[in-house]
Amino acid sequence: MVYTSPFAGQWYPGDAGALRDLLTQVYSVSENRTGTGFYPNGLGYIVPHAGPKYSGTVAAAVYRQVQQQQPKRIVLLGFSHSESHRGVRVPSFEAYRTPLGETAVETQAIQNLGFRVDGTLSDHSVEIQLPFLRTSLPDATVLPLYVGRMDAAERAEAGKRLAAMLDGSTVLVASSDFTHYGDSFGFQPFPVNSATAGRLEQLDGAAMDAASSLDPDLFLDELSRSGATVCGYNPIALLLEAMGQYNGPEEVFQQRLDYQTSGEITGSYDHSVSYGALGYFPESSFYLDEDDQKRILSAARATIDRYIQTGYRMPVAPEVTPGLSRKGSAFVTVYRKGELQGCIGRLHEPQPLSMIIPELTLSAALEDPRFEPVHRGDTSISIEISVLTPMKRVPSTDQFRVREHGALVGVCRRRGVLLPKVAEGPGLGEG
Repeated sequence: MVYTSPFAGQWYPGDAGALRDLLTQVYSVSENRTGTGFYPNGLGYIVPHAGPKYSGTVAAAVYRQVQQQQPKRIVLLGFSHSESHRGVRVPSFEAYRTPLGETAVETQAIQNLGFRVDGTLSDHSVEIQLPFLRTSLPDATVLPLYVGRMDAAERAEAGKRLAAMLDGSTVLVASSDFTHYGDSFGFQPFPVNSATAGRLEQLDGAAMDAASSLDPDLFLDELSRSGATVCGYNPIALLLEAMGQYNGPEEVFQQRLDYQTSGEITGSYDHSVSYGALGYFPESSFYLDEDDQKRILSAARATIDRYIQTGYRMPVAPEVTPGLSRKGSAFVTVYRKGELQGCIGRLHEPQPLSMIIPELTLSAALEDPRFEPVHRGDTSISIEISVLTPMKRVPSTDQFRVREHGALVGVCRRRGVLLPKVAEGPGLGEG
């Protein structure tokens, strides 16, 4: 059975040309917002599901990413807004039809997974994703799963089945918006004023930080604590379970790809929904290849040399490549004759590595208040660059591995950063 989605002409244009134009626009805006850098080998994503004119730009941050990967199959974790059920259910369709064409459903995988088939399932949490999938992955199949209530044991079993599907050609996508704020949603824990946007971002940020743990219980506990009205909490919890059970050789990290609220778009926070795009990647997705390591180290070296020789404080930009276009966090450490001279990093608000590393080089050499700055004419200056994975919240210190993990430790208003000294990993060595 080919099922024609009823959301065409309601949630997005029913005309194919108008729909393509809208998606072209949000993809373009997404590139302007988030840049052209991509992280390889993504395993899973969280994507919003409002109409494309609202959440489409944030959703495009995910679909531009998977467009680079070209997986053969998308396992789409949605839910029903209109009816509650237990466990995971799947519709009985063989394909979905939208104005952009048909998207085949992976019926064999449905049989192999053994989830209950329910022919009545239809919801925009799943079907709003179809035009994006058709645009970015026209040849991929989709496996739509509707995720309902589950206890920890049921979630663990379902997550195990999904994790086993992560074979390099399959990607998991959980559909959810974040905080629904305003009287119409019955959730207004703080008033509408000039601070509303920032307070919403703090609320959503705490939920996203909890999700970075890959621990569904910690994530659900955070929602219970804060009251954040994240509608797709069940799909997200199942995605986190699958990420936590992934049996790959590397640790998995969450990367925020974009974030926006409808209040920002409409100019009114009386009624606002938050949209987040999150990706889950193995550790090596954040590494630079050998050529990019040489490029960025040369740029840092040239930045220091120019200052020492001329006193000119201006970063030297490297050749910009896809790897160096990625937004990330980094630390630069400067030594004089083997003695520590300065260490400065940037953890928050990641920027393209091609930009921040030369800037951090100057800061480490000249602005670390703990050390005397590098002087013109200094010799024997060496540089060490550490490109970091995203921060990952851990539920206990038992998960922290000394000499392998770095850490951001905070008590009250005080915070400190610990960088690991390891023989292998994203450190780029000295130059």
